[in-house]
Amino acid sequence: MAQNIYDNPEFFAGYSQLPRQVLGLDGVPEWPAIRALLPEMAGRRVADLGCGFGWASRWFREQGAGSVLGLDLSSNMIERARADTADSAVDYRIADLETLELPAEAFDLVYSALTFHYIRDFGRLIRVIHAALVPGGDLVFTIEHPIFMAAEHPHWTQDENGRKTWPVNGYSIEGERRTDWFARGVLKQHRTLATTINTLLDAGFAPRRIVEFVPTPAQIEAMPALAEELERPMMLLVAAQKT
Repeated sequence: MAQNIYDNPEFFAGYSQLPRQVLGLDGVPEWPAIRALLPEMAGRRVADLGCGFGWASRWFREQGAGSVLGLDLSSNMIERARADTADSAVDYRIADLETLELPAEAFDLVYSALTFHYIRDFGRLIRVIHAALVPGGDLVFTIEHPIFMAAEHPHWTQDENGRKTWPVNGYSIEGERRTDWFARGVLKQHRTLATTINTLLDAGFAPRRIVEFVPTPAQIEAMPALAEELERPMMLLVAAQKT
């Protein structure tokens, strides 16, 4: 079973105050880049893995998706998503992605935001997703960039000009990483970029687009703290298609 840190009261209280949780998709700097990777939504059957508060699930329906299945391990997340969604075509359920089972060829799009880096058996999950998609179906997901995870705060230092630098620690050593983020001992799974892409290829996916997200100048002007994301990629955005 995956670590259910989002039902930790201390963690959930802090997480709920993040701009992307308070403002929804308007508070997600990478959302325009994600949107560019998504197919047309009209009539699509969508699975939103790690749906959180349901922001993306509701957006898919607003764009014309026929149905959305939102899955999350956290009862806190699912409770909030259900409370904020008045749409019978969106179905939220508690599910552990480590042991996930999905019906065969039941979805046109599987989407996931900042969830797969918590999954230990990434290969199994990707095979389950592949089987659940129709031929030609789309997988679009975001994860913490492997370089970011291998160079995560508080390991940064400063150079002679006072700029933060992030030494990459054990990038080639894959597996469990723990960090303190709103709570102590948050567990993540580090995989190299090559492993991430090769896992998709081995399962029968054809990558369509890979984006190492950096904020735009306009975003940095509006939120100066984003400027440090120019120093190393924080997020990896991937679009792939079932072959």
